[in-house]
Amino acid sequence: MIGHCIQEAQPFGVVLIRSGEEVGPGAAIYDVGTTAHITQVERLPDDRMNIQTLGYRRFKINEVRREQPYLVGIVEDFPLLGTNNPIAKKTASHLSPMLQSYLEIFATLGNVEFEIEKLPNDPVTLAFLTAIILRTPMKDKQELLNMSELLALLRLERKMLHREAQILKLLIENGMRWRDDPRPFSFN
Repeated sequence: MIGHCIQEAQPFGVVLIRSGEEVGPGAAIYDVGTTAHITQVERLPDDRMNIQTLGYRRFKINEVRREQPYLVGIVEDFPLLGTNNPIAKKTASHLSPMLQSYLEIFATLGNVEFEIEKLPNDPVTLAFLTAIILRTPMKDKQELLNMSELLALLRLERKMLHREAQILKLLIENGMRWRDDPRPFSFN
């Protein structure tokens, strides 16, 4: 599939698996995903490759076909609604400093210098950037991807940013940073 996408300069769909295995029959998937455009390819021995992709457009799956060794979906675009909502614009203006603070907490936790000059002013771009940056479980990421309206997405992101920032602050205040742990592996 990836070889075909590279040869034809076509994107492929990325969808989170709800249950089952990635390879083989029986995977149950969520019905909202995103297209992935291949931006870089590193060919490896044995016909393997590393690829770099960029998510571009959300879609909803209408039908799944299983004739190929991989799933093929019949999809439709799933654009974000309410992008001109003035309340969403105001909500985004409150989200921006929260995201900035979250990034600063991450820099402290990682003991790295980090400087971001300016976050996007456009509420849609800020919402998608926030969804990308948030370090949350995949089911939370899927919840963000499923949001149909910008205002609801921004409100959920504010809630998640607040929750995640509190967790990270506790790690900084009370716990050892992962980089400080001399053991390279967990006990699992």
